[in-house]
Amino acid sequence: MTKQNAAVSEADSGINMAAPPAAVSNSTVFSQKPPAAPGGYISISSKKILKNLDVNGAQRINSWVESMRGSSPTHIKSTPHSLTEDHSSWMVDHPSALEMFEQIIEASKGKQIVMFLDYDGTLSPIVDDPDRAFMSDKMRATVKKLAKCFPTAIVSGRCRDKVYSFVKLAELYYAGSHGMDIKGPTGGSKYKKGGQAGILFQPASEYLPMIDEVYKELVEKTKSIPRAKVENNRFCVSVHFRCVDEKKWIELAQQVKSVLKEYPKLRLSQGRKVFEIRPTIKWDKGKALEFLLESLGFANCTNVFPVYIGDDRTDEDAFKILRDRGQGFGILVSKFPKDTSASYSLQEPSEVMDFLQRLVNSKRLSYMGRTRM
Repeated sequence: MTKQNAAVSEADSGINMAAPPAAVSNSTVFSQKPPAAPGGYISISSKKILKNLDVNGAQRINSWVESMRGSSPTHIKSTPHSLTEDHSSWMVDHPSALEMFEQIIEASKGKQIVMFLDYDGTLSPIVDDPDRAFMSDKMRATVKKLAKCFPTAIVSGRCRDKVYSFVKLAELYYAGSHGMDIKGPTGGSKYKKGGQAGILFQPASEYLPMIDEVYKELVEKTKSIPRAKVENNRFCVSVHFRCVDEKKWIELAQQVKSVLKEYPKLRLSQGRKVFEIRPTIKWDKGKALEFLLESLGFANCTNVFPVYIGDDRTDEDAFKILRDRGQGFGILVSKFPKDTSASYSLQEPSEVMDFLQRLVNSKRLSYMGRTRM
């Protein structure tokens, strides 16, 4: 696909958008609200998310760099003197999901829990080399037990095949490339009669040649930036700058700009020390969550309780969907205060594993209680 072809209108692109799930009406009334965090929600600022490429001059490049700096998982806006106070205030609005576990279980009674998990920073630690973001055997065993108790999906910006190579559990749903490549469990889902196996949805398949082209160009462009890494996630491209010297960030931002200005059908967003380049279609992790709920037969049910755990800005789309649905809740994995639409927080993957283990144990205790009656 040429750069000229990239400029065709979306109406002429041939993308089949017939399969997305129906939008959930805001007027739908659910029988029980999720456990609300005291103080409500904090909306994520749109200024902190890089949108379509419209870069003009040094001022915009400087704003990129500030956003790049702010995407560091160890970035703290507060001064050391006010850090403790800020964190305590934030925790009031986003309490630990471990400390609030009993309230969470109480709110989910009589409902089908459905689990959605990000990968990097949630199931595995954030590491310098994204190809070595391995999850522990203990975490894998925990997720395997979780999937026996509840429908479970991994929703990641990574290529679906790469995520599967890390997780290696065939009984899960996998939504790679920010939900643009969704596959059901091998052999179908036990939670849905006649549950689908294999590919469920790929809304951006027409963009594959363009993505490959941009990937190759970015690899060439960024060769002059030591330790910059470009990753082809099939339906999106990731430019990792976690290991890049901050003095080189302006140059890297300019290089990304110079490539993407020729591709108006692609947009840029930013995660934790990474640029994400993906198609401009209206599809994200939140849409993937809705699609998976519909695939499981829970599109308009009042007895479903979705739980989404993630650590990245791209997970905010899913947190917002759950907030707007008035069902379930989001859990942000972060050691530091961040603007988020999640209700609860966990500090690191080890706490995520503890939370998942407690869910499994709670399910088993509930089952044993029913069998004794």
